[in-house]
Amino acid sequence: MEVFESEEQIEVPQLQVSVERSASNEVEKVPLEEYVVSVVASEMPAEFEIEALKAQAIAARTYIINHLLHQEEEQDLIISDTVDHQVYKNETELKTIWGSDYHWKIEKIQEAVHATENKIITYDDQPITPTFFSMSNGYTEDAENYWGSSLPYLKSVESKWEEDHPQFKEQTVLTLEEVSNKLDVSLQSGTSIPIQIKRNDSNRVSELSLHDQTYTGREVREKLDLRSNDFSIQQRDNHLIFTTRGYGHGVGMSQYGANGMAEEGKNYEEILAYYYQDIDITTITEAAPALVAK
Repeated sequence: MEVFESEEQIEVPQLQVSVERSASNEVEKVPLEEYVVSVVASEMPAEFEIEALKAQAIAARTYIINHLLHQEEEQDLIISDTVDHQVYKNETELKTIWGSDYHWKIEKIQEAVHATENKIITYDDQPITPTFFSMSNGYTEDAENYWGSSLPYLKSVESKWEEDHPQFKEQTVLTLEEVSNKLDVSLQSGTSIPIQIKRNDSNRVSELSLHDQTYTGREVREKLDLRSNDFSIQQRDNHLIFTTRGYGHGVGMSQYGANGMAEEGKNYEEILAYYYQDIDITTITEAAPALVAK
């Protein structure tokens, strides 16, 4: 990984981000760096190490720059405030959520964002799609396994920092009727349900055969609202118990893994280079001059 630095602070025109608020359907126009602060505050615990917060800031900035670069119509520039894009909460909302902790939390996040101002992640001189998620199952996932399309910088890597976290494993108990309705399969009460699971190299479920139906692990996770697609299943009477490991789709940077690396003394550059392969950290000015010139 090559990191491009400048001896002088680069002046970047303040880009505006248009955020459609899901609660009101109104659009807020927010300066880029203010938007990044809000996303980091909404997506990663402020208690995390500062280097993890810096890595998150660069990922969040890269995401929105990549989004803005690839929209042709004006209305497509508008971004949501949900996990469909990046979670965004404004100052008023964060004050309500954080209460008396607001000032130290926002100041810490502002420090991380300011320290990485103008920096984004590129691959072959283009901003990447810097996907991230909460917590790995011990490995990150190859993009091709989850979304069906391969990206050279989103390959599976080992990520063991999360395994001792108290929320690493979670159980979800569903009735056979609930599973039948959500997966559109007929599971009869009072019977032993045939279950077969195939896994990929990251130990996530690639295929689940349930009774006479077959699903991808992603389908099961999304339809049953499971924490991850690394799960095991145990039948108990008329219930299925799903035990999940990790939290999220698994592709890209694990946030708890990033924090674990930071606790071991790794800096944001090392964190990003680990979770996104063969990337560079450069500037908006260098990587997206057309966008800056708008």
